Amino acid sequence: RMLSLEECLRSADECPAPIVTITGGEPLLYPEIIELVAGILARGKHIQFCTNALLLTEFLPQLPAHKNLTLNIHLDGLEETHDRILGHTGAFRSALDAITAAKRLGFRVCTNTTVFRDTDLLEIELLFSKLTELGVDGILVAPGFDYAAVGEEIFLVKRDIELKFREIYTMSQRFRFWSTPMYLRFLKGEKSLQCTPWGNPTRNPLGWKAPCYLITDGHYPTYRLMMENTDWERYGVGRDQRCSQCMMHCGFEPTVVNEIGKSWRDMVEMAIWNLT
Repeated sequence: RMLSLEECLRSADECPAPIVTITGGEPLLYPEIIELVAGILARGKHIQFCTNALLLTEFLPQLPAHKNLTLNIHLDGLEETHDRILGHTGAFRSALDAITAAKRLGFRVCTNTTVFRDTDLLEIELLFSKLTELGVDGILVAPGFDYAAVGEEIFLVKRDIELKFREIYTMSQRFRFWSTPMYLRFLKGEKSLQCTPWGNPTRNPLGWKAPCYLITDGHYPTYRLMMENTDWERYGVGRDQRCSQCMMHCGFEPTVVNEIGKSWRDMVEMAIWNLT
């Protein structure tokens, strides 16, 4: 079933997170998406609006270019690669057209790129150059994690991630990455972090999903019940076999917030990252 507008807004009220991620595919297919965006912004929360941009250009006149709204457009490569991954001819061109139109209208725009096992890093560098030319405000990049619910051979295991992200880390010196430097150093194997599974709580039509975006051990009718009834200490690298290869941003970027005060190097690096 589909969540009603009332259920969506009630979920935003019961969870104290300051940022609400509205996810796709293409969330613009939701019949009351404009009302949902307006309702969340009226509550003083920030929105990361994650879209493949297939419908975005058409909807831009109806969306507010609000300071708390970020359009997060998914791009996994240049035209041939991105269209193949999405299974939709013209998806890449639609995304670039939407970025151009959104920037012209004053929207904050970031992009999100998933790195897979067969990702060509030269192609990714060319993609980031193109996105920079278009004026995107930031670039997010994360590994595709091979978890049981997917069961495909395109995803990365931890050793693959470290090797690829050693090269990607050097790109962060030339492009405006929004992925934090601590997380990027973790991805290239330089820093040790443990997952914070409750850092990005997920609400879907079945309820609040526990323990995380990737693993489902149960659903709860309220955010409070999910937080109180999930044994959070069971999860993470070295605790649950399903977590052994995971380095996903949804669990580890929240850890950066908890770890930032433990190292002078991290504090200085994060201060420079925030200022620049």
